[in-house]
Amino acid sequence: MENSVLDLIYNHRSIRNFKKQALSSEEVQTLIMAASKASNSTFSQQYSIISVTDPEKLQAFDELTGSRHWMMSSGHYFVMVADQQRNFQIAQKAGVDPYILRTTDKFLASVFDASIATENLVLAAESMGMGATIMGSILNDSHRVIELLNLPKLTFPLLGVAVGYPETLPENKPRLPQTLQHFENGYHLSDRIENQLPEYDQQMLEYYAARSSNQREETFSNHIVSELSRNRKLRSDLLKNIVHQGFNVDELLK
Repeated sequence: MENSVLDLIYNHRSIRNFKKQALSSEEVQTLIMAASKASNSTFSQQYSIISVTDPEKLQAFDELTGSRHWMMSSGHYFVMVADQQRNFQIAQKAGVDPYILRTTDKFLASVFDASIATENLVLAAESMGMGATIMGSILNDSHRVIELLNLPKLTFPLLGVAVGYPETLPENKPRLPQTLQHFENGYHLSDRIENQLPEYDQQMLEYYAARSSNQREETFSNHIVSELSRNRKLRSDLLKNIVHQGFNVDELLK
């Protein structure tokens, strides 16, 4: 049975080579509307979306994310923001104690809301013939992002999203087998890593060797080890910056 939604999901790939074609205001509004229709916690809608269009700010994002200019060639750049400031102002106006909005629970709720909305936005873009890359790399310097976007207390930047029309389509990257990610009635990884990961490692080795660009010799296991070997100081200020923005997530350390 044909299913266009599943086709989009199964054929997702991150796009980093965009045509130099800006999105129209109508296209931008359509993507924002799609994001707004996403599920959210207790219907509190605890996120905001910022379009970054100023060339100097885009240049700053390009530098701090290390995108090597491909981000700037995209059709539009969004930043997804965890946002309890809006609900804080509503609470203040109603004379209600807004303390709960500072808690770890509400911070995580805003992270979830923003993340789910991001996926809606990307799926909508792909349905319109566009492509996108979700960029957690804005957290390389979260303090700088807060400054660039003039973010008030009880907000925090989470993800960048570069959207545009693909110049080229990369190959579809193989995902982990479901047996290593899906368990029933509890966590049951047991000996599956030893028995099933080698086959996936070989699949990834063949994928990287055969793809049309950036060929390399790497397995999934190699990739994870490499990620763990990155600069340990990178993003080491995240907790401090989250607390500075007014969220009491440091209560986790008590």
